[in-house]
Amino acid sequence: MKTIKIAVALIAATLSVGCFNKDSRNYEFFPDMYESVGYETYGEYEAFGNGQEAQTPVEGTIARGWKPYAYPNTIEGFAQAKKELKNPLPYTEDNLNKGKELYTIYCAICHGDKGDGKGNLVKREKILGIPSYDDMGRAITEGGVYHVSYYGLNTMGSYAAQTNEEERWQIAHYVMDLKAQLEGKPKRAFETKASLKEQKEIISEVTAQETPVTATH
Repeated sequence: MKTIKIAVALIAATLSVGCFNKDSRNYEFFPDMYESVGYETYGEYEAFGNGQEAQTPVEGTIARGWKPYAYPNTIEGFAQAKKELKNPLPYTEDNLNKGKELYTIYCAICHGDKGDGKGNLVKREKILGIPSYDDMGRAITEGGVYHVSYYGLNTMGSYAAQTNEEERWQIAHYVMDLKAQLEGKPKRAFETKASLKEQKEIISEVTAQETPVTATH
């Protein structure tokens, strides 16, 4: 009897080893629970509500890393942003140099390296009517520069897909720097670590004063 048990155990072990494949599972119970179905992008499938694999985001959701922009793409929204929006980035050499780099990539082809509206496309007469940054009729501001970079204006398209929030503000710093140069104004002094520390302390004090104190138990 003992010999029979040993033989059965050996046969079972042999069968187990013989059926074993390290590259794939031997037996799967309810594979749909852990093996997702591969759907083709933009394919048509009955599994989805509208029959399409491509689904729109749920209303009210915000993509990770993206921040809502409060000013609408209207004439009123532009005027409001132009008046109210202030550049949250410190005016440092690093931010200005990064703004110059981005400006050269995205803006100079039309607006010119100096911001005088004489970019290569204008010189070749591919586009016309690009005004200079020191044009009195424009009276550009950093908030207006950001708004236009976000939405675009007239023949200029939006650059929200090519740049993130920080990069658009860096470009705004450089555009305002070009404007000052065209107007013959003195160079703006860079903010030092000391001045930035003072700004943070002031903001912290103001925030502390505005924050209501809640009772603890």
